[in-house]
Amino acid sequence: MTRVLVTGAAGQIGSALVPALREAYGEAEVLATDLHPPAADTGPFAVLDCTDGRAVAAQVAAHRPTVVFHLAALLSAVGERKPQTAFEVNLGGLFTLLEVARESRFAVFTPSSIAAFGPSTPRDGTPQDTLQRPTTMYGVTKVAGELLCDYYHTRYGVDTRGVRYPGIISDSPPGGGTTDYAVEIFFAAVEEGRYTSFLKRGTQLDMMYMPDAVRAAMEVMEADSARLVHRNAFNVTAMQLTPERLGDAIRRHLPDFELDFDPDPLRQSIADSWPNRLDDSAAREEWDWRPQFDLDAMTDDLLRRIRERVGARR
Repeated sequence: MTRVLVTGAAGQIGSALVPALREAYGEAEVLATDLHPPAADTGPFAVLDCTDGRAVAAQVAAHRPTVVFHLAALLSAVGERKPQTAFEVNLGGLFTLLEVARESRFAVFTPSSIAAFGPSTPRDGTPQDTLQRPTTMYGVTKVAGELLCDYYHTRYGVDTRGVRYPGIISDSPPGGGTTDYAVEIFFAAVEEGRYTSFLKRGTQLDMMYMPDAVRAAMEVMEADSARLVHRNAFNVTAMQLTPERLGDAIRRHLPDFELDFDPDPLRQSIADSWPNRLDDSAAREEWDWRPQFDLDAMTDDLLRRIRERVGARR
């Protein structure tokens, strides 16, 4: 039996992952946790501060998870505005959870990010194992988190696994990341018919549609451990996008859509420090990773979902 606990469940990834986990394992087996309760009653939930070791241990003792998906974190742009808080939440929360895992023996999924790389990392075909010198607090915490997870596996035998996510595009509100434009642009296209990008023309970043991001998290935790040469921070990607490519894809559905540019210096500098394209061959070889959505398939599905969501609000 698989019993699951999710931290940061109300965030962009968590709001999509929790329903998928409940569909796979049963609603009662998946406990969602976050700092604040959800607006609607959507299943088992507990308020939890992941930096509070006693509270984490108490929830683990009560729910007895076999796996914890640890999603609680401050993202890149927010992390630059609040670096001390980002350090406390991103690293302190992970350390707290790994300590509980060491005692209670459950598996841990921790997402890393494209932000774990920096301007000195090879930008095209970024290898699985390469130089990592990020220039943001978010990136620093992600590299340190990767190493912590490796340490707790090799030193204490904790079953730690994870992926390095690219930008994630979904129909959920963004959470303060540098790739948020790729979510905002779809909502703006449907609601206003125009969007002003905070990244400049030609800024290419790896991206992934949320259903693929959810599958990656679940599949890496279900993978045969005997096949895993790497355990944490597998590069995964699905498509390489610029604001213009997204705009062109949207215009195939909304011909009058207008795209403008007003680069934000902070977020542009962060984007400029990240790779153009990740090499995800290790994930493909070790646990058969394959994305299912390309740009056109994602655009078709996402515009339909957002139209339904916007229509329901009106």
